[in-house]
Amino acid sequence: MLQDRLSGVVSSLQSSWDSSSKEQRWAIGAVAGATGCALIARLFSSGSSSHKRKPSTWELTGGSIARDSVAKEFKQYSASYGADGTGTGITDRERTVQLVDVFYSLVTDIYEWGWGQSFHFSPKLPHKSWEGSEAAHEARIATVLQAKPGDKILDCGCGVGGPMRTISAVSGAHVVGITINDYQVQRAVRHNQKQGLGPLTSVVRGDFTQMPFEAKSFDGAYAIEATCHAPKLEAVYGEIFRVLKPGATFVSYEWVSTPKYNPNNPEHVRIMDEINFGNGLPEMRSWKDAEEAGKKVGFELVWSINLATSSVVCGPWYHRLSKLTYMHHINHCIVSFFDFLRLTPKGMKEVHMMLVRVARSLIAGGESDTFTPMQMLVFRKPAK
Repeated sequence: MLQDRLSGVVSSLQSSWDSSSKEQRWAIGAVAGATGCALIARLFSSGSSSHKRKPSTWELTGGSIARDSVAKEFKQYSASYGADGTGTGITDRERTVQLVDVFYSLVTDIYEWGWGQSFHFSPKLPHKSWEGSEAAHEARIATVLQAKPGDKILDCGCGVGGPMRTISAVSGAHVVGITINDYQVQRAVRHNQKQGLGPLTSVVRGDFTQMPFEAKSFDGAYAIEATCHAPKLEAVYGEIFRVLKPGATFVSYEWVSTPKYNPNNPEHVRIMDEINFGNGLPEMRSWKDAEEAGKKVGFELVWSINLATSSVVCGPWYHRLSKLTYMHHINHCIVSFFDFLRLTPKGMKEVHMMLVRVARSLIAGGESDTFTPMQMLVFRKPAK
């Protein structure tokens, strides 16, 4: 039995300790202390090479939000959503853009710290790491867009630029990213420069429903799990349509409910409500809503497919969350400890708990196949 073996090991160690000299005990203590310090440093540090540096635990911030305002902003953000189980989402849709900006100020450091620089999910490719699967999910877009050197491609809702760096690198095209959040602009520019992608990337702050770009100025566009934040899909799709050249393609990975979602099933509604709240979404649209929104603004729908279920050999996207469940709780203990010591802004503990809870709902949505974060929609702007 494992318990008996552990007891034997402990007894052996205790016997060795009892028979050791004072000098030996000092040596053992020094080694144990050094090892403990190393483990703690590894746990609390960024754990990344300088060119891919993420925030360490004590560097977690509220992004563009002042340190002493994090708790207040999170309280106001929470109050902006309807009651769980009602399917309400954000009660005042006119505040959606502002709330999304607040949301990403609150979570960007935590996302980078606990997930990485690409704020999206991906199917798990056989015999490939999650990082490899993530990169392939991004590179697929470059292929569908047929992006090439000399092209100018729009990344609509670019976050801190993880996908932008992959797509520009594999295609040679220049990728222009737009995000509503100023802190994300700073992080994206920093990462782009550190990783040598500066010449092929640029990032601007702006509302993707009112973009500061000239009409017919892009050779292609994409959005990865981003346009779900728009107050209305037609608003952001319409802007993308405006800035694309005739004949250009737009690819989106959309967060949507699937045909298996039942609005009369309280559990389904609860799952969607928690996903909306924990991810800054105004509401959850269906896959059909997304298809129709593109058509309404003038796009031709070329292709619509749920990448979560399209391949029988790929592993579920939510397994990465499932495998990290124990780390979510460990990380929350760390954040709570730093909160107790006042090394992180007041309110950061509550923000992290929101993300821990929504991870469970995302897994439930994936397991029940009522939700997908990767309905791939391929639209084309008519050539004439």
